[in-house]
Amino acid sequence: MKLSELVKGIKTLEIVGSVDKEIAGVNIDSRRIGNGHLFVAMKGTQVDGHEFIPKAIELGAVAVLLEEMPAETVEGVTYIKVTSTEESVGPVATTFYGNPSEKLKLVGVTGTNGKTTIATLLYNMFRKFGHKCGLLSTVCNYIEDEAIPTDHTTPDAIELNMLLARMVEAGCEYAFMECSSHAIQQHRIGGLKYQGGLFTNLTRDHLDYHKTFENYRDAKKMFFDNLGKDAFAITNADDKNGLVMVQNCKAKVLTYSTRSMADLKARILECHFEGMYLEIDGREVGVQFIGRFNVSNLLAVYGAAVMLGKQPEDVLVVLSTLKSVSGRLEPIRSSEGVTAVVDYAHTPDAIVNVIQALRDVMNGKGQLITICGCGGNRDAGKRPIMAQEAVKASDKVILTSDNPRKEDPELILDDMEAGLTTEQKRQVLRITDRRQAIRTAVTIAQKGDVILIAGKGHEDYQIIGDVKHHFDDREEVRAAFGI
Repeated sequence: MKLSELVKGIKTLEIVGSVDKEIAGVNIDSRRIGNGHLFVAMKGTQVDGHEFIPKAIELGAVAVLLEEMPAETVEGVTYIKVTSTEESVGPVATTFYGNPSEKLKLVGVTGTNGKTTIATLLYNMFRKFGHKCGLLSTVCNYIEDEAIPTDHTTPDAIELNMLLARMVEAGCEYAFMECSSHAIQQHRIGGLKYQGGLFTNLTRDHLDYHKTFENYRDAKKMFFDNLGKDAFAITNADDKNGLVMVQNCKAKVLTYSTRSMADLKARILECHFEGMYLEIDGREVGVQFIGRFNVSNLLAVYGAAVMLGKQPEDVLVVLSTLKSVSGRLEPIRSSEGVTAVVDYAHTPDAIVNVIQALRDVMNGKGQLITICGCGGNRDAGKRPIMAQEAVKASDKVILTSDNPRKEDPELILDDMEAGLTTEQKRQVLRITDRRQAIRTAVTIAQKGDVILIAGKGHEDYQIIGDVKHHFDDREEVRAAFGI
């Protein structure tokens, strides 16, 4: 593709060199540069891509998109100066890959909790309807049956457009993706055309990056501000920020609720460990999920499917066949009558919701033992709150390690314990070794008790320093149960 075509959709401040040249690839990682590539120099949170311009040119870059011109330029290399490479890379990547989002029905899901569940259920549902689909999620990316491992909830703009282009090439009609606040703020989804957007909820998370809750909220809101008038937006009326999200939205807006008046309504009729019996939009349906928060998730899925043209009755039939996402309220039962539940809950609100879901099913029988921790090098302010919420709603709590990264795990647990009163600490055990914490919970649990192992869910690793060590809560539970 001609460089002139790539820069047509962005505002340039200065161009040094010819734009009449073929570009064979676009990259923000200088190590991936090949002959004929365009290198995008990004100012990241850890490193400045401008430092790697000489290396990119050495590897074959014939053009550089940048914010600061170098003191000396290389003959034959074109330099395109813009105000923000972060804002420009999305439109450039979209153009390079042939505007794939315009050839798909792309639906984005944003919010603190529930993104993975909703995006994955929509992907599974539309495949059951017979459509070819793609999925971009925290757990794994999929192009139909092809699994593509992921390191981030939302890939960078170049990888994202490459994946969408591969979906188009594979004949996909729909793509469902999680949109993290980082990705929205960093314009990774810039230039994409969305058929619809869904908002789940907003609670404290990622304040290590966004600094304030207001910044975090506004990052999510940007997604809805940028939806087109031919798109739809479905927002959670039960969340106090639900209507804030769509204040400036040009798309067709629908609300959903399990508690108040809304366009889409649902209520729980019966609840068991095997699932729930619900009323959705006046129709009854059995589902293989538990928890009020999952009712909200299913209602969002239902609304999106209807907005995408499916008949309500058909949507409910498929909804009744869907199963929970890996590592989300995943039950494992022992021969001794103890149930362990592995869940990804890693925010105060998520742990409250999961514990409430389990309490509803337990119906006053047995004790609830909760195992939880907090990640290192992440929002430290939520640590005491996590401990408080776990202790308030559990009979016993074991505080343990959860991806300590470069922090001392003992100091992370000190932060968590700082939120507890002397009385509350009597309910708490502190076992830094996560394997030992799980084994201890299994040892003290009795028939009818439930063990909640929160924080890691689908993850099969523990990050210590910069190294990922294999660790899977589900494997550890089964080993402790002897199954």
